[in-house]
Amino acid sequence: MRLSGTLYRICVLFCAVVAAASLFSTIQASAFPQTNWTLDNVLKQLDTQASSFQSLTADLERTKVTVVVNDKSTESGQISVRRDDKMRIEVTQPDARTILRDGDNFYIYNPKIHRVEEYNLGNKKSVVDQFLLLGFGTFGSSLKESYTVTLQGEETLDNRKVLRLELLPKTDEVRKQLSKILLWLDESTWLPVQQQFFETGSGDYFIIRYRNINRNVRIPDNEFKPHWPHGTTRMQPQG
Repeated sequence: MRLSGTLYRICVLFCAVVAAASLFSTIQASAFPQTNWTLDNVLKQLDTQASSFQSLTADLERTKVTVVVNDKSTESGQISVRRDDKMRIEVTQPDARTILRDGDNFYIYNPKIHRVEEYNLGNKKSVVDQFLLLGFGTFGSSLKESYTVTLQGEETLDNRKVLRLELLPKTDEVRKQLSKILLWLDESTWLPVQQQFFETGSGDYFIIRYRNINRNVRIPDNEFKPHWPHGTTRMQPQG
């Protein structure tokens, strides 16, 4: 089952952010720095702290690179996410819109044209959940079940020592969308410094960064309710 282009792009954005949540939960997993990391040790760090995540808010920046024409486009905003399948992204630049997940339901609200698109995951849920295996509460062992994981070594990025992981999807559904994912993890904090998602076929990719992360803050249920201004047109796109 192939996701629609719009829904696929939203899933990529969501999975990157909730990946931050999972990895942020490991911030205190190691009391002393370790210089000789192995893949098993990295996955065990994720296993150790995955269950402690409850919620997260952060600033978000996402850049899409179209390789053939060397074109870049960037959007930014704020994210709120809870482990009970609730997420809200407020895109503020360059064009405002709201992206909401409440359980199996996705909403994309465009205030400029007063329209909201509504999606029910339905039989696409397994594909979306495969993306979200990168996210909060994810055990390293679960990550290994869904991806061929390779520890590519240590690098320095933004003056920080980082570990780079390569993830190759194991399922046909995900491979239709993404050929691989790269994660750069800050060794001092276990925060992802950068994440890169490569589209299948084209070689185009997304680079996603986030800042000002607040973990396990209280986010009220109302933040995730689909409340739109009076007069909003509702659409249910097919596919």
